[in-house]
Amino acid sequence: MGDGMLSKLHEHVVSELQQSSRTDTVFVVSAVLFNLVVLGINWGVATASHGNDPAAGNDWILGVRVIATLLINTFAVRALVAGRHTRVMLISGLLSMYKDNGIEQYYDPSLLETYAARYKLFVAVLIILAAISILVPLLARLLG
Repeated sequence: MGDGMLSKLHEHVVSELQQSSRTDTVFVVSAVLFNLVVLGINWGVATASHGNDPAAGNDWILGVRVIATLLINTFAVRALVAGRHTRVMLISGLLSMYKDNGIEQYYDPSLLETYAARYKLFVAVLIILAAISILVPLLARLLG
């Protein structure tokens, strides 16, 4: 493969990695903000009272919001898993390209493990925030 084509391929793969990182960032930030907003709203719904029966219509609203929280967080986690898979494929391709050109010593393959750990932490944060945004209002409803 000519140097010009190799350079363009490298540029394309790096561009894809950058786009993947931006997409992952959007999913993580959006899901975190969503969970924090939902926590506040769910807490308000869980503790609000209507007339003599404090649980009357709010239980349905709270239930729908809990289901929505589960769905949105599931989609965010799946998107992160797909992003991780994409990153692994792209970096593996780069490593092969570097090896074929005798420059693999300049890229530490253990970075793949670092990226995997980072994705696991992102997923853990989303799961914990989702659990808090669901459980705290439910406990407030049951105990309050």
